[in-house]
Amino acid sequence: MKKIMFTLVLLAGIRASYAQSALTLQDCLKYALANNQALARTRLEEDMGRFKTSEVRGQALPQVNANGSYTNNIKKQVLPIPGEFVGEPGKTVLLTAGVTHNLTASGSVTQEVYNQSVFTGLKAAKAGEEYYRMQTAQSEETVIYNVTSLYYAALVSREKTTVLDANIDKLQKLVNTTATQVENGLARKIDLDRMRVNLTNYKTQRINAQNQFLIQANQLKMQMGMSMSTALELPATSFKEIESKTANAADFGGVALDNRIEYKLLSKQEELQTYQKKAYIAQFYPTLQLGGNYSYNGISDKFDFLKSKSGGSTSSWYDMASVSLTLKVPIFDGFARRSRVSQANVTLKELSKQKEETALALNTQFENAKLQAQNNLSTIHAQKENVELANEVYTSTQNNYNLGLASLTDLLDSETSLTEAQNNYNEALLQYKLAELDIIKSNGNLKSLLN
Repeated sequence: MKKIMFTLVLLAGIRASYAQSALTLQDCLKYALANNQALARTRLEEDMGRFKTSEVRGQALPQVNANGSYTNNIKKQVLPIPGEFVGEPGKTVLLTAGVTHNLTASGSVTQEVYNQSVFTGLKAAKAGEEYYRMQTAQSEETVIYNVTSLYYAALVSREKTTVLDANIDKLQKLVNTTATQVENGLARKIDLDRMRVNLTNYKTQRINAQNQFLIQANQLKMQMGMSMSTALELPATSFKEIESKTANAADFGGVALDNRIEYKLLSKQEELQTYQKKAYIAQFYPTLQLGGNYSYNGISDKFDFLKSKSGGSTSSWYDMASVSLTLKVPIFDGFARRSRVSQANVTLKELSKQKEETALALNTQFENAKLQAQNNLSTIHAQKENVELANEVYTSTQNNYNLGLASLTDLLDSETSLTEAQNNYNEALLQYKLAELDIIKSNGNLKSLLN
């Protein structure tokens, strides 16, 4: 009990620390693996697999049963016999058979000496247990993939909000300056109105971006198994790390089918189906079973089993015991066993084709993800240069506008272009990270994100 209480207190402390500090991607992944509800359900299925193995193992162990029965022969059976047997020739005499009360206690033990179906079932159950473990591993990878995707998407949405905040701040200062100029007759009111329209548009975009971030944060919390009432804070520096990592990206490796849980599950299904086929074939084999029985019986015309002989009991007690060896040889079942073996062969062929199809699909996913990542790298470099260029154009246009050498339209257009360039760059970073995530998945290394 103390250990359980300590664990609960520790878990509460961990959750409290998550709620109070910013979560890195690794923090989110570890929290999700510990709290995701779908993953917890899969782990229960893994427990179920272990119990099924124990159930099958029990068939190979001795089967022991005990029985007790009491019979009251209210109307005893009557046996007609010729009178000659009892000194009454020429008559049929009716004799009452048995006694009124019969008390029996018995026990039996059986043990499979040779039963190939049971022995094959044991191997299949063990393989089934491994299959459930693989399903848990697949669920863990799904959680890691979903959490990582949502984490980066939320970072990009938040970065869009940051970009809009900066633009709103710049435009607000320009509105304030222009409003003063309008009061002094140095600027036109129509220019001020156009600035205010753009400022309102930016604020609306900012609200939409913030709502998008909150929705993605809620989706992230749902994947993590975190309560909606818990505050989720993401570190301010994480998004910048994406930019630095893309500079060194070059080698994407190759697809590793043996590491892909989808392919491993199909191989395990193939193994299980092979055991199923062997179990069907084992039905052609004879079985040998060793058994033993023992019973202790009491009979009496009066219910006086609890009395001793010296106390006047009329009951009689006797015991019986037997040992048996049962051989069962299957001869003909209308070709049912042969049909089951044929069905198993067809299923194995289907699984083989499914493995080929899956291998092709996984290779295609890897190649597409690699192409996408390479394309996004080019886009990132181009968009980065575009942001720098748009920033230079905006700065130059703003200076010219202040000197009266550029129109307000030029200034607002350059500001819009800068905002679009910044958002396009952020989106390119996100798409690269998602493509990189697909490559990591193709390599079967999703759990490396935990480190």
